[in-house]
Formats: sequence, structure tokens, C-alpha cells
Amino acid sequence: MAVRRLWFDVGWLFAMGAELGSGRRAYCTSQAFAEVLRLPSKQLTKLVFPLQELERHFVPGSRPDLHLKIFNPSLDDIARAESVFTASSRNRIEYLSSAVRLDHAPDLRRPEVCFIGRSNVGKSSLIKALFSLAPEVEVRVSKKPGHTKKMNFFKVGKYFTLVDMPGYGYRAPEDFVDMVETYLKERKNLMRTFLLVDSVVGIQKTDNIAIEMCEEFALPYVMVLTKIDKSSKGHLLKQVLQIQKFVDTKTQGCFPQLFPVSAVTYSGIHLLRCFIANITGNLKTNGFQFS
Repeated sequence: MAVRRLWFDVGWLFAMGAELGSGRRAYCTSQAFAEVLRLPSKQLTKLVFPLQELERHFVPGSRPDLHLKIFNPSLDDIARAESVFTASSRNRIEYLSSAVRLDHAPDLRRPEVCFIGRSNVGKSSLIKALFSLAPEVEVRVSKKPGHTKKMNFFKVGKYFTLVDMPGYGYRAPEDFVDMVETYLKERKNLMRTFLLVDSVVGIQKTDNIAIEMCEEFALPYVMVLTKIDKSSKGHLLKQVLQIQKFVDTKTQGCFPQLFPVSAVTYSGIHLLRCFIANITGNLKTNGFQFS
């Protein structure tokens, strides 16, 4: 496989901003993203495209063993994706129901994505960050690992459904494997599984539970690296390279690009929203569309 380094052209980002000029207000779909566009180039890149920030810390002249299928949306694409996650009278974003078995889950036709990860990986915090443009949506966040015991379904307007799965590992529900395995194997409208990995500690033995299920059922999935605000740049870069190598050599169904995020600083959240909008068929970015 060809090796491709992570890169995002910062000059291109601000050429886009200059081209928009006084039309920025119409271009933006949320005040929050309008504020993002006003950031200095390094801060904007760090917030929207955190992988590019890591690339700056590579040793000059080095060629890290990375093979990435870059998801590289424009700022306009990202702004349009924000509207999918913005609650309004015409775009209701709300908690639907919870279920402990698939036959108790709501029967929905719209595309679905699910989030799964080890207990205390920051899953509920990440989902709350994704829904920050819909503040009335209640996503319960607990300091105690293993808080989520059921599959929680959230409706995102007419666009898609997001499912918060129970955590595995410490304090996982006794019927975790049966509950989650049945859902992953039989949920026909499941478009993508987002597997959360703690960027501080990397892939753990318990993470192999979810990885093996996704691989066994030939499910398309994505690795999201959480808590990137809690590591030094050097440590984070080391973890990214290790996890990238794992994806390249040990997986078949995992999307090649990693998505580092922070639910505290919101780094990577805008890009992840855009990715979700794309894979659920609600946004075509730069001519790139998932099948």
C-alpha cells in the first residue's frame, strides 16, 4: 500500500476565508463555527484538523509509516454539516428511547450510526459534544465508569439516528456481548460503527472485543481517539502512529483515517460531524461520497 502523510494546506484554508470575504455570515450555519473561522491559522487547524497539528511534530525529513485515506472536506462542507447537528423547529434533535435487546429498539428507516467503547473512554462526553448545537438534548455523563447500561437512541432530525452503546470492560452489563453482538450483526440500517479508543493509553485488550466483532461481521467502522487534550504532543503522536500501524496491519473493515477528538476543547468535533453527515448520505464533500 502506498504511504501517504497527513497534510492539510493551511494556506488553502485561509484562501477560502479570503474568497468568502464579507459573505462569511451567509456561509456559516452557526455562530460557533463563525467564531472558529476567525481564529488564527494555527489555532483553526488545531481545532478543526487536529491530525495536521500532529504532523508539525514529525522529525524533519522523516516519513512515518502512515497510509491514510484522507477525508478532507472544505470549510464550506463543514459549515453545511453543522446545520445537520443544529436543533431548530424544523430539525428536531432528541432522545428517542433505550433498549436492552434489539427487538426492543425503535424500528427506524433512517440511517443509523453507533458509538461503542471501553468504560470510561469518554463516549457520553463525546456524544454530548457532538450535540452541543442542540443543548436541550440530555446526554447523561457520569464520572463513574460503566454508567451506560442500555442502547440509547437519539434522533437527529430527518437525517439519521445516533446510538450510544453500553461500555465494555469495567462494570459492563452482564449481557453486553449478547446485546451488542446482536445489534451489530442484525441492525440493517447501521451505516457505520464508531469505535472509541482512549488516546492516552491506546488500544487495550478489552478493545479487541469490539474490534473482533466488527471484523467478524464485516462491518465498516472508524477509530475515534478520545481525550487528546490529556496527552503531550509527543505522547499523542506516538499513540497515533501505533494505532495507525494496527489499523493498517490488523484490520480489514476499519476506515484508514483516525479521528482524534477532545470533548473538552472540541478539537476534531467539527470534522467528525462532517464525516457523520457524509456517511449517512446527508452531505457530499468535495466530490467524495461514501457508498
